[in-house]
Amino acid sequence: MVAAGRIRTLRLQLRWAAAATVVITLGVSSLATAQPVIGRVFTAAEFSSRRAAVMKSIGDGAAIIQGTTERPGEQPLRQSNDFYYLTGVIEPRAILVIDGKSRKSTLFLSPTTERREKSMFGPSLTPGDSAERDTGIESVVPRADFGAVPSTIGKDGRTIFTPFRAEVLGSASPSDPVALARATRNDPWDGRESREEAFQAKMKAVAPNSEIKPLEPITDSMRAIKSPREIKVIHQATRIAGLGIMEAMRDARPGMQEYELQADAEYTFKKYGSYGAAYFALIATGKNTYYTHYHKDTAVLQDGDLIQFDYAPDYDYYTSDVTRIFPANGKFTPRQREMYTIYLRLYQAVMTSIKPYVTPADIAKDAVVKMEAIVANYKFSDEKIKTAANSFIDNYRGKTVRSLGHTVGMSVHDVPYAAATLQPGEIFTIEPEMRVEDEHIGFRLEDMLLITKTGYINMSAFVPIEITDIEKLMAQPGLSNAALKMSVAK
Repeated sequence: MVAAGRIRTLRLQLRWAAAATVVITLGVSSLATAQPVIGRVFTAAEFSSRRAAVMKSIGDGAAIIQGTTERPGEQPLRQSNDFYYLTGVIEPRAILVIDGKSRKSTLFLSPTTERREKSMFGPSLTPGDSAERDTGIESVVPRADFGAVPSTIGKDGRTIFTPFRAEVLGSASPSDPVALARATRNDPWDGRESREEAFQAKMKAVAPNSEIKPLEPITDSMRAIKSPREIKVIHQATRIAGLGIMEAMRDARPGMQEYELQADAEYTFKKYGSYGAAYFALIATGKNTYYTHYHKDTAVLQDGDLIQFDYAPDYDYYTSDVTRIFPANGKFTPRQREMYTIYLRLYQAVMTSIKPYVTPADIAKDAVVKMEAIVANYKFSDEKIKTAANSFIDNYRGKTVRSLGHTVGMSVHDVPYAAATLQPGEIFTIEPEMRVEDEHIGFRLEDMLLITKTGYINMSAFVPIEITDIEKLMAQPGLSNAALKMSVAK
């Protein structure tokens, strides 16, 4: 039951969690900056352990990875995921070399200027003892010193590991920049290679005796299992995502436009320190719910419509992904109750079948037995709804199910699973969809699941999902009630 007191408690818990996160960060860096040059959450020791894991994988080879570039305009700098994962450094055009032979890492930094610091970023990370202490990287030197490094590595014919995949920044998943790079390369009126392809070509030119291999198989396997601190950050991102959805539920009224509910969530994202959104807002009302990734967000909420709300923040380089369904007017109609309830019970049947060390296919087989029993005992008023429910089960029935959903981490569609069976420390969502074809309506819920040694933790369980709880929350006044109103221009 989600009563007003419970909502206040959830908000207090979020504030307490945010305060705890600040405490965690105090040991990371002593720099006081307008825009952090070192991540706020992880200790230098954790980044060092990640680089050590890379060293273990590359033998006497060397891993070379570029950080992202400056932004093309008045935009805050967000580091690429893999570079941040290995360094925590948020500086443009930095280069990291992890040398398996010397067992040391070197960070190469671009020079800063007084004008840049005063007008844009505040203090920057610069070469020297302070940078080495703050980052835990053995050597931090000017970027100009990098020139001789690849050829030196190449003299011995040592393997160079470097990213092949286009860099992943905020509001993107690994497949997105890869698809963009491919489209650009194949465009007859463009044809540019990606920054990563250009870098590989330069490595081959200066180190012709070295084999150039992709770094991603190493970093992806590391990122698949989340560390305790990563789990805390993702849990925090999920709390923020959940509160954003709950604010949208409280605010929703017929006559509003979809993007007004997006504003409720984005207020919450920024209120609790998020960089921005993890992906574009998927807010669909009425027949727009049929489209899985509808994101125009311009339709007007109609009395009697259902809203599907899927939105989450990019928080300290980690994301979340939560979806809920609720009525525009705050009350489910009897028919909506019937459709939503059967979908919810089937969705929960899948969730209760999830276990560690089991394949998705075996989980699906277990869930089908439960779902078939649910449908057999459910009182349907319309054969169309029953057909939709059986079609939902067909997605799991008699098929080799290879995935229950998608992993979540630094990207909303994150790196691949660690193994064929679910492993403790993996975080993923399930988001199976049920469509009522004749009515052009879709039902899709989504929760954040952390696999443990004995089962799983539903990180987003606090977000109302039962009809009674949703309606009670929606009866409360929303943010728009207290917001200043814009006057009509004359």
